[in-house]
Amino acid sequence: MSSILHRGWLAALAALALGALTTLTFAPFELWWLGPLICAPLYGLLQGTRLRRGMLIGWSYGVGLFGAGASWVYVSIHDYGYTSMPLAAVLTLLFALGLALFYLISAAFYRLLSPRPSVIEPLIFAAAWTLGEVFRGWFLTGFPWLYLGSAHVESLLAGFAPIGGVYLISFLVALSGALLWHLAVRRRVFALVPLAAIWLAGSVLPTQWLSPDPRPIPVALVQGDLPQLTKWSPEGQRTAVNTYLRLTREQAGEAELVIWPETALPMFEEQAMPFYQLAQANMRPGSSLITGVLTRSNGLFHNSMIALDQHMEGGMTRSEYQKHRLVPFGEYVPLEGLLRGLLAFFDMPTSHMSPGPAGQQPLRADGLRLGAAICYEIVYPDLVRDQARHSNILVTISNDTWFGRSIGPLQHMQMAQMRALENNRYLLRATSNGLTAVVGPDGRILAQIARFEPGVLNFEAHAVEGLTPFTRTGSLPIVLVSIALVAVGALLSRRRGASR
Repeated sequence: MSSILHRGWLAALAALALGALTTLTFAPFELWWLGPLICAPLYGLLQGTRLRRGMLIGWSYGVGLFGAGASWVYVSIHDYGYTSMPLAAVLTLLFALGLALFYLISAAFYRLLSPRPSVIEPLIFAAAWTLGEVFRGWFLTGFPWLYLGSAHVESLLAGFAPIGGVYLISFLVALSGALLWHLAVRRRVFALVPLAAIWLAGSVLPTQWLSPDPRPIPVALVQGDLPQLTKWSPEGQRTAVNTYLRLTREQAGEAELVIWPETALPMFEEQAMPFYQLAQANMRPGSSLITGVLTRSNGLFHNSMIALDQHMEGGMTRSEYQKHRLVPFGEYVPLEGLLRGLLAFFDMPTSHMSPGPAGQQPLRADGLRLGAAICYEIVYPDLVRDQARHSNILVTISNDTWFGRSIGPLQHMQMAQMRALENNRYLLRATSNGLTAVVGPDGRILAQIARFEPGVLNFEAHAVEGLTPFTRTGSLPIVLVSIALVAVGALLSRRRGASR
């Protein structure tokens, strides 16, 4: 069987299938236990291959992963980007083919640096995989979607998240797959010891390192469920104002924190401010309204989150967070001079944004420090960690209407859960049409509103002080360990080559 799979196109086809199957480890399927079982044959396919074939195997895996797991991009391009079905399909395919290059690079890295045969070969595989994910989350603003570890919010490995974050879990899943291969195919009994140690340790590690403040904080998350295609029209603006004012007045009046989603009112802040004041007139005295809104300063447009904090004695304090990591094509257009106007998809209403500065402070509201993340930003582990270091509650707002009834918003929710788990913070997530939810410090969803329904989620959250190991150090330790491992691999490979 092994010799058959190492025949070029058959190996590539097998890797393609393994990539597609990886989608099942994530929400909404959540078959997290498939992760090591998929990594095992992928690791086997890379054994003894030449560099070019290894690169083909890695790229084919990536095509399968993003072709299946990120197929929701088609909905955004076709349904909301006014692009024809054939062209939307082609663009979606190109998207998957391009992202798959990251796995080509990881496979090449592994083949070049792995000393064969060697007991540290599984470690080099896991390190190359992890560094590939890190690079993908950084290069050209990054695409940190479908990280292998993101599937393990509620798995036996969840206890590693507050220690080393999602990259550490990805490392352990990839390592487990390589060890499984050695155990099942090579009959290397030594692999059983580290394999058992990983999963036994994960099962006993605590998911919560910190204790929440006992004082309950009544919060209300408002979900308007407004149609995206008409949202920016004059009629859509009136509907948005009426919907959010009504839901807030009728169902959110007793909350200390009332949270509206990303661009809840499709207008600039100066246009929306009278409506915010109307909403606050029907809210509890001394409460705060947090909302997504478009702001402008110095001629630049920003996708922002603002907190309007009422004072008991009258008056209001305003704080603002400007989105730092923008979505390519959705909020800015790469190579704008060439692409702007070429397709309607490249000229959507919100595709003229400018990024906010790095290192922004948390929002202040109701005496709380709110770590902010707008939409796509919640999938960046170290960006959220930077906010969590100075905050006691995490707030993320999103407009996942762009992705319809696809699996994209469900994957997005799962990654938000991982951020709560890594930092042991309550996470309040308000979205336009779902999933709107409250996530506990252990990463589990405590309450949510059904998708595609207007409503208000009332719940009691708690502030959390202190730092988890991950919140203190971020992803740096596992990145350094991975670099050290590939450096050792490179050194051993060079010595082995010199001795021949």
